[in-house]
Amino acid sequence: MKLPHSSAAPRPTGLWVGDALTAHRMPGNHPNSIDRQTAFLDEARRAGLLDQVRLGTPRLATREELRRFHDAAHVSWVELCSRTGSGHVDDEDTPAYPGVFEAAATRVGTALDALEQLMGGHAGRSFQPVGGMHHGRRHRGAGFCPFNDIGVVIETLRTRHQLRRVAYIDIDAHQGDGVYDSYAGDPDLIIADIHQDGRTLYPGTGHADETGIGAAMGTKLNLPLAPGASDENFFSAWARAQAHLERFQPEFFIFQCGADSLAGDPLADLRLSSASHAHATRGLLALAERYAKGRLMVFGGGGYLAANVASAWTAVLRELTGKAAHQAVPGSIK
Repeated sequence: MKLPHSSAAPRPTGLWVGDALTAHRMPGNHPNSIDRQTAFLDEARRAGLLDQVRLGTPRLATREELRRFHDAAHVSWVELCSRTGSGHVDDEDTPAYPGVFEAAATRVGTALDALEQLMGGHAGRSFQPVGGMHHGRRHRGAGFCPFNDIGVVIETLRTRHQLRRVAYIDIDAHQGDGVYDSYAGDPDLIIADIHQDGRTLYPGTGHADETGIGAAMGTKLNLPLAPGASDENFFSAWARAQAHLERFQPEFFIFQCGADSLAGDPLADLRLSSASHAHATRGLLALAERYAKGRLMVFGGGGYLAANVASAWTAVLRELTGKAAHQAVPGSIK
């Protein structure tokens, strides 16, 4: 899918949704079986936002594309899990089921399509609600994430587009450990991650002293929030995240906006509202315009309560399309 673009017109916001992204979901009562896409689209439609975007089409990633980030053995393992439909993709809580390979590879392929539209100038920013598998490792799955679409995007930016200084921002309740661990020693991958304190929540990492290793020390910023943290706590953390990102002036921005940080999520204990998601999106749009030619990729990430998913991601889309009524928040970009 190629989005129309005129140099005289603003580049549109691309929204990547479709049946292929939800054709396979985790079985039974697994927390990740929730249909996030439908919950979000219903709310975005009610808000009149769907006529403000250009729709992208999901596609399956090739094995060669998956291997830009993942070990070949891991790609083969997920294929085997998909064929047998039993056991676990990882050692923890990601069950295998028929179609798990296709489900995860479609999220990766869709992200790569969105990336090409941004890099080709056909979209100004992208939003892929069903995506953001930030726990996946190069050699194994983890935390409901068989693959890591964000890692594949980062590697593609380096190998195909020669961009080095990339920012990854994560406000999911769970730290994006698959991204952090894979790039802990990479000084050109700038991370700002606001999440629930790892001493109280999976994956048990993301402590404030985790700032990178070796030459990358200081390029990663982990900002853990205590259980029960509110929007006010988030806004304070965001001011620090914003300053961190400005210091490094990234050439490209990737944002994982998991909705499990909202109050009432069954797998986390934060008490944010969609105002935090709107605030972060607004700030990143300004930073992307300032440093990265407007290039901003947004992934939905987690969220295990349909109403929260709908609220948070609709707030994000309002900002991306410029349809939000802004309220001043301490620390916001003017």
